[in-house]
Amino acid sequence: MVVVVSKYLIPKGFDGLAIYPFILVSQNHLKQNLVIINHEKIHIRQQLELLILLFFIWYSLEFLFRWIQYKDRRKAYLNISFEREAYKNEKDLNYLNQRSFWTSLNYL
Repeated sequence: MVVVVSKYLIPKGFDGLAIYPFILVSQNHLKQNLVIINHEKIHIRQQLELLILLFFIWYSLEFLFRWIQYKDRRKAYLNISFEREAYKNEKDLNYLNQRSFWTSLNYL
C-alpha cells in the first residue's frame, strides 16, 4: 500500500480516499495521521474482499440508495455500510488484525 498526497484527487470536504493499492490524502501532514490512514486501510481491506470492482459498484449503489432514503448526501455517505465500519473502528489501530472476513455485512 502506498500513501500519496494529492489535493486535486480528493473530493472537497474529505481528507482521504482509498483506491487499492493507494491511499490518497489531501495534505502532506495527513500521511502521519494514524486514524485517517487506518480508516483508509479498512477500505482497502473491504475492496480486496469484494475484488475491488465489486466494492466500487456496491459502494456507489448503496450511496444512491441511502441518498434516496435520507434525501441528504452527507447522511447518505455516513450510512454506507463500508463507511459505518470504517468510522466505527478507525481509532482502533489493531482492528484489522482481528477483523473477520466480510465484516462489512454486519453494518448493512
